[in-house]
Amino acid sequence: MLVTAASGGIGLALAQQLAERYPLRRLYLTTRDIDQHAALRALAAQHANCELLQVDLLSEADLARLAAAISAQDEQLGLVINAAGLLHRGERGPERRLQDLELDWMQQLFAVNALAPALLLKHLQPLLPRDQPFIIAMLSARVGSITDNRLGGWYSYRASKAALNQILRTAAIELRRHNRASIVIGLHPGTVATSLSAPFQSNVPTDKLFTPHYSASRLLKVLGQRKPADSGSVFDWAGELVPP
Repeated sequence: MLVTAASGGIGLALAQQLAERYPLRRLYLTTRDIDQHAALRALAAQHANCELLQVDLLSEADLARLAAAISAQDEQLGLVINAAGLLHRGERGPERRLQDLELDWMQQLFAVNALAPALLLKHLQPLLPRDQPFIIAMLSARVGSITDNRLGGWYSYRASKAALNQILRTAAIELRRHNRASIVIGLHPGTVATSLSAPFQSNVPTDKLFTPHYSASRLLKVLGQRKPADSGSVFDWAGELVPP
């Protein structure tokens, strides 16, 4: 099992619950800087099945090393969860108008939200089993839905998540040719009380602002309910299909 970006709010919660539920299975956890994340180090110290790997998802060299490290254990991956995502950084946040668009910021969001996941799939493909079921899940967002877009704004985030959903759909078609039991999906975790949503939480009703633990538990339940026929789609935390 592999969780990338495991040091973030949702990623860490997913890692904690997987480590507790599957203590005998090796669980690979990645972050860009292991030294900066004491909670992740503590998790690995507590659970012998956890292996921490320092990986920048925007570095193909790091992704190649990640695949090599897993392959060296003669393991195939039955579950991959990518918890990486970028919505704001410093003073930069979602664009409200066309006049707010900046090439550099758009490229950063597309790199983290769409390009890195595609390259992750590329490097992990050789580790996916051909004769056993596997699940690949990546955190997406409801705002990546084109048909559900009624408010406008958030140009780069919306577009990058829509691009991710298309990448997952396309990968699902390819991987199904090699393994009819494969499942490749996007997951909308809801609005979760993490640093990603921090600037936007004031307008969220209390009962709609989830803790990372709650969101992670719901997402793992959703994963447990998926079938190969679901591959290529996006589901929310309640198991409902997010329209394309």
